[in-house]
Amino acid sequence: MDVKSKVTEIMSGQPTGILATIRNQKPHSCYMMFFHEDVTLYAATDRQSKKLSDIEANNAVHVLLGRKGTSWEEEFIEVEGTASVEDNAELKKKFWNENLERWLNGPDDPNYVLLKITPKHIYYVEKAGVMQPEVLTF
Repeated sequence: MDVKSKVTEIMSGQPTGILATIRNQKPHSCYMMFFHEDVTLYAATDRQSKKLSDIEANNAVHVLLGRKGTSWEEEFIEVEGTASVEDNAELKKKFWNENLERWLNGPDDPNYVLLKITPKHIYYVEKAGVMQPEVLTF
């Protein structure tokens, strides 16, 4: 299996991961639910989220996605990229699911936006301790 297939398999198989932004010149991380088209990631958020002001000040982000997180033997990916705000109604409907209802009122909620994460590098790590991950560069 080529590295891109391995990456998209992880993106499809484990949608919960960690998004790191820069806030007040320091890293800030939070758990997010990710969706993807090809290798571009999307995450739903509220327009009032501090993540949006983080990205406005510095759009460099880092995402960690892995399997279940139960073993050091599980594969994972690291995504270095840039983030932007996406307000496309079609994409918001495509990625909407009931798990988002605790934060947002539906796909037409005016506060619902997507963070679009465009990768620069994606590192595929077969298991913890692998010194040379496979890399996709864009």
